[in-house]
Amino acid sequence: MLREKMDMKIRKEPAEERVAPDMEYEFWLAGLRMPARKKYLLRQHMKSGKAVYYIEETEISQIGFLTDREKNTIRQAQKERGLTEAYMSARDKGIRFVPYFAPDYPEKLRETADFPFAVYVKGRLPDKKSKKAAVVGARRCTPYGEKYAVEFAGKLAESGVEIISGLARGIDGMGQRGALMRGGRTFAVLGSGVDVCYPKEHIGLYTDILEQDGGIISEYPPGTPPVPQNFPPRNRIISGLADAVLVMEARERSGSLITADMALEQGRDVYALPGPVNSELSRGCNRLIQQGAGILISPEALLEEWNLPCTEPGQKNGKNEKVLETPENLVYSCLGLYPKNVDSLAQETKLGVRELMDALITLELQGFIKEISKNFYIKAK
Repeated sequence: MLREKMDMKIRKEPAEERVAPDMEYEFWLAGLRMPARKKYLLRQHMKSGKAVYYIEETEISQIGFLTDREKNTIRQAQKERGLTEAYMSARDKGIRFVPYFAPDYPEKLRETADFPFAVYVKGRLPDKKSKKAAVVGARRCTPYGEKYAVEFAGKLAESGVEIISGLARGIDGMGQRGALMRGGRTFAVLGSGVDVCYPKEHIGLYTDILEQDGGIISEYPPGTPPVPQNFPPRNRIISGLADAVLVMEARERSGSLITADMALEQGRDVYALPGPVNSELSRGCNRLIQQGAGILISPEALLEEWNLPCTEPGQKNGKNEKVLETPENLVYSCLGLYPKNVDSLAQETKLGVRELMDALITLELQGFIKEISKNFYIKAK
């Protein structure tokens, strides 16, 4: 009777449950190919990952909430050996395993209806006390969307808001780069294992996120390739970790709007950047605004709405002083996926010709930018 009462308490208060000593079995359970909710129910039913691993065939057959295919998945997975080695191998690679019942599992994520059974983390998890904003949008974005993704993410990050996104091409990557350029912290949620950078050309951004005290997060085990079916489910984690979702550019049917829908279901605020009525990449945003989403007028207005202090232009803090002042970072912040010539960069940066050319040469030698034709440059990472 006492054991039953203790088990009931654990089921009611998963946040208070201590991390099990047999963590290699939880690691094994998290890697099973079945919905996160089913893994959660299975562990609640059996009380531990170890108990699931050693479950008898007769008991597997009697579990009503599992499909025949899921029961067979468990049977096949029970044949696996070397569980401790697999768990320790991930730890040796700097990958932290955080199951839903661990004290450091993100509370906001655990409160969502379809939370991941566990997350794998390189670096750190978002701070529980900080405001968090997801910046999402089209992969093939326009210069307009790119500019405001960098501007909003950068200004918010400069004021202490943590930026969540998916490391994808386009808006995601530009928003995360904008946060880093202002000395902020950003977190990438992947549709692959945390040890698999996708897209590959974002390895520089991936590395910079970790070096600047951010984190790489996934619900998929280490080594998982970036297959298409992994990306829609990861969007619920992007919105689940955030307090608000900012959609910078989106077609009428896009993954960004799926993220916005998930955010609304999770009780998050959704904002959209208004765009030209004749732009296909702004139709999704304009539709969101028509349906009641908040309008992104300026990052300053958003910070005021959130009652957060706004760092004034030219104001310095110890963390981002160097980032804001160097000519190289000034030039880099003006470049994007669309080519700009030297004259345009000179006008935007207000740098002298010699200082500008020195900065361009330095950035090109370091692999941050690329000259695609004479005097025309783009970001390389």
